[in-house]
Amino acid sequence: MTDFAPTWFLPIPDAAALHALGADSTPLESSTRLWRYFMLVRLLVALGLTGWMLWSYLHTGTPLWLLLACGVYLFSTAAVLRWSRPASADSFWSIGWGLTLWIDLVFFGLLQTLHSGVINYMPLFILPVLLASVLGPLRLALGSAAFATLVLLFDALAGDLLGPQQATTYVQGAISGAGLFIVALLVHQLARRLGREQAQASSHRAMADAQAQVNQIIATGLSEGVLVIDARGQIWHANPAACAMLGAPGERPPYALLPTLPAWPLLSSWARALLAQGSHMDCTMRLPRPSQEALQVQLRAHINWPAPHSPAQPACVIFIESLRDVEARVRNEKLAAMGRVSAAVAHEIRNPLAAISQANALLTEEALTPAQQRLSTMIGQNAKRLGRTVDDILELAKLPARPDLALPLLQLDAEASDIVADWQAINPSSNLVWQPGAPATAVHFEAEHLRRVVINLLDNARRHAPPNATPNAPALQVSTHDSPDGVWLEVWNAGPPMPDEVEAHLFEPFNSSHSRSSGLGLYLARQLCQVYRAQLDYQQQTRQGSNGHCFVLRWNVRQNPNEGRLPQLDFTL
Repeated sequence: MTDFAPTWFLPIPDAAALHALGADSTPLESSTRLWRYFMLVRLLVALGLTGWMLWSYLHTGTPLWLLLACGVYLFSTAAVLRWSRPASADSFWSIGWGLTLWIDLVFFGLLQTLHSGVINYMPLFILPVLLASVLGPLRLALGSAAFATLVLLFDALAGDLLGPQQATTYVQGAISGAGLFIVALLVHQLARRLGREQAQASSHRAMADAQAQVNQIIATGLSEGVLVIDARGQIWHANPAACAMLGAPGERPPYALLPTLPAWPLLSSWARALLAQGSHMDCTMRLPRPSQEALQVQLRAHINWPAPHSPAQPACVIFIESLRDVEARVRNEKLAAMGRVSAAVAHEIRNPLAAISQANALLTEEALTPAQQRLSTMIGQNAKRLGRTVDDILELAKLPARPDLALPLLQLDAEASDIVADWQAINPSSNLVWQPGAPATAVHFEAEHLRRVVINLLDNARRHAPPNATPNAPALQVSTHDSPDGVWLEVWNAGPPMPDEVEAHLFEPFNSSHSRSSGLGLYLARQLCQVYRAQLDYQQQTRQGSNGHCFVLRWNVRQNPNEGRLPQLDFTL
């Protein structure tokens, strides 16, 4: 049973009736709109009948009860239109159908059989039949047509029994009834087809909207610029990367600023020319930008042709990528390939190198001439140098992943002091000053890896420091600092300014300005720092009147010594 609320129900079919319509569901808004149209037509019919009956009562003596019946029908129709609400009817005899369909059939049947006059009310039965055919299942539509046919045949029979009638009255009733059945079948099939198409169109639109949202998310997240232009030069889409490259970061639809940029005439004319030719193209172009240096970009254009007989226009999809990014990607790919090859070669070199070192050590035990000793010393030095290079390459190949497990906390000053002391013991001639400044600060770092980072930085600093340093102007300085913004460990060495082309590739592997360096020390140091969510940077810095180079190892947030795990924080790498 349908739960009845203070407001009346609409005659909208339930799930079984909707299944009979050929779809699992019908949008409630469409059913409500159709129902409103039917109720307005019913209201107009009720107004017309009431007006006609009033005129007939005043001029021809129509019975008063017919005028009152029309008034009641008008009131009920207006009440249903005013106070009903959308709901589903679970039965053909529910209140919703009773207040609309069945009251129409009964009232029109009374008019047809009891009102004497020249007017035939038979066409009024089309309204309830249409209502049942469009909003109800097929059985309800056929039932309403059958009810109307029985009324017409009963009217013919009553005419034969109670007064003289034409013989064609039965024929008229039969033909009218057959017409009502035909209308019920055709309208129901048409409503069923329209319901399926509407449900399918709604589903396709929802899928298209979802696909558009996915495409929007993908295009927005791309580092590559995406620009879509039609043949008229109208912008369909421009992702944030494209807007930033053209000089309008943060631009949003309708992209009113893009056509005013200096790069727009070049891109627009190029896109329209490709659409006219109907061909794809790749090229490089120099795009001028407002108040910025012109950007050298690589453009890839693809023409999107609409489906045949589609009113949509073709569009040119342009992918914009900075040549600097392209060159950086190519360089990284080359470095990755070089790293894999180097690791494989290092494994092959390691065993023969160990044999050479062992043979040279055995050779030094023999009595050698001074020339032979010099040669043996050269062999030993170069074997050690080659061994360090092999170790660096193998260390690069097995860098640890970012640790998620508990790590020990290191007291920064104490650990750095031990590392500096051990390094000074190996390099006693180096003029180094150690300045601790974070006595109570602990950081998350593997002790051996921190030692490897600091030793690499110290070796690099000693290699480039001037030999004529004095105690008042030391060649090397190692210091730590603790501030609310983070923890710092700095390794500074005096020296002339570094060329820009060297600084640009400072942390790249196999890149070194020193003939006896593998070029892996700084790269390995930065990679190890990133593993532990620290940052290693370089800056030119003047201290005590001397130009120099400073490598800064920074932790963005100071750690609590009582913690035993890495903090779940976002660090700038």
